[in-house]
Amino acid sequence: MIELNTLAMFVTASTALAFAPGPDNIFVLAQSITMGRAAGFVITLGLCTGLIVHTAVVALGIAAIFQTSALAFNILKYIGAAYLAYLAWKSFRARGGGIRTDGASMLPRWALYRRGIIMNVTNPKVSLFFLAFLPQFTDPRNGAIAPQVVLLGAVFMLVTLAVFGLISQLAGAIGRRLARSGRWETALNRTAGLVFASLALKLVLTGRE
Repeated sequence: MIELNTLAMFVTASTALAFAPGPDNIFVLAQSITMGRAAGFVITLGLCTGLIVHTAVVALGIAAIFQTSALAFNILKYIGAAYLAYLAWKSFRARGGGIRTDGASMLPRWALYRRGIIMNVTNPKVSLFFLAFLPQFTDPRNGAIAPQVVLLGAVFMLVTLAVFGLISQLAGAIGRRLARSGRWETALNRTAGLVFASLALKLVLTGRE
């Protein structure tokens, strides 16, 4: 079992990392502004589900493959970049009616949830980050490492859910105000498109180191 002081340090570090600007929270910010608070929170749930996958990957040792195999790393990276480019294209083509002033998204919740999962799972850097970050808070004296990694991954997921959930609510409130103007709605869609395109480019240029 992980000691309480170690767990407290992990929660503090995880909270700081969740608030630090990165692809996932920027993704939540952009989607919440353009589609509302509820949509942003559902996407957050999808992103957190993706963290379950990365935790399992690290616990099973599969993440080491991404460290040693450039092919595996690049395949997953380009899949993620292609998906972000697709979202950018959809945002640039979006017309009026994409933002709801009642905070409800025009997309089904399952589509939003799936969007969050794909965004997170197709970023191999998350697995590599977990591979470097989680083991620092484990100790062989506390038992098997794999269960400790799973516990830390679950805690990180809960912290992410709380932080990203807050971001989605605040960003959604901003988007709701701006959505009252059709001109602002178009600007928000274009901005979201630029954000997705930038994230896609950043992912393409990302290396394993």
